Amino acid sequence: MSRHDRATQAPPRDDVEIIECGVVYDGYVRVQKLALRHALHAGGWCRVIARELVERGDAVAVLPYDPVLDAVALVRQFRIGAWGNGCDPWLVEAVAGIVEPGESPEDVARREAVEEAGCTLGRLFRVCAYYASPGVLTETIAVYVGVADLSSAGGNYGLDHEGEDIEAFVLPWNEAWAQMQEGKFHDHKIAVTLQWLALNRDWLRRDHGSRGYNR
Repeated sequence: MSRHDRATQAPPRDDVEIIECGVVYDGYVRVQKLALRHALHAGGWCRVIARELVERGDAVAVLPYDPVLDAVALVRQFRIGAWGNGCDPWLVEAVAGIVEPGESPEDVARREAVEEAGCTLGRLFRVCAYYASPGVLTETIAVYVGVADLSSAGGNYGLDHEGEDIEAFVLPWNEAWAQMQEGKFHDHKIAVTLQWLALNRDWLRRDHGSRGYNR
């Protein structure tokens, strides 16, 4: 199954009725236009409503954390959505990528850490998984924190054939946490991972603080 096919092959439900469905665009994302109705909480059915459904597969995000340096690795790259909203398009984000056929989320986290930040992850900790924007997207994002040696991290990365130009840099934990609280980050993946790290940082430093990156 390709990363675009899940919604079209979803099993039928007795609380959702598809009246009409058609693909209006099929490229990097697939956009379907649907007419449907669904069951109401109070009983009965809603009127027929129109919805657009955008499919692009699922994603994985990871925050590389060095318990010895007490620092995290972040990336900065151009984002068309921010540009289209009239904002600074060079967003600071957590490392992230799309799950390709045959890959596990953990595979993606490790691959993207190398491709986007030039670092090799040791132990991975799953934080959560959530829908990116369920009002229109099928995409879910699985989120991790990965233990890594960031002593030589930083630089310019990305894949030329994907048009990527990614700057990776390291921030001390206190600085990263302060910038998030000040509202300087506009990436939900950073917010989720830094808050998990705030709750778990002490034992991570205790258990992995002697260069035990793979434990």
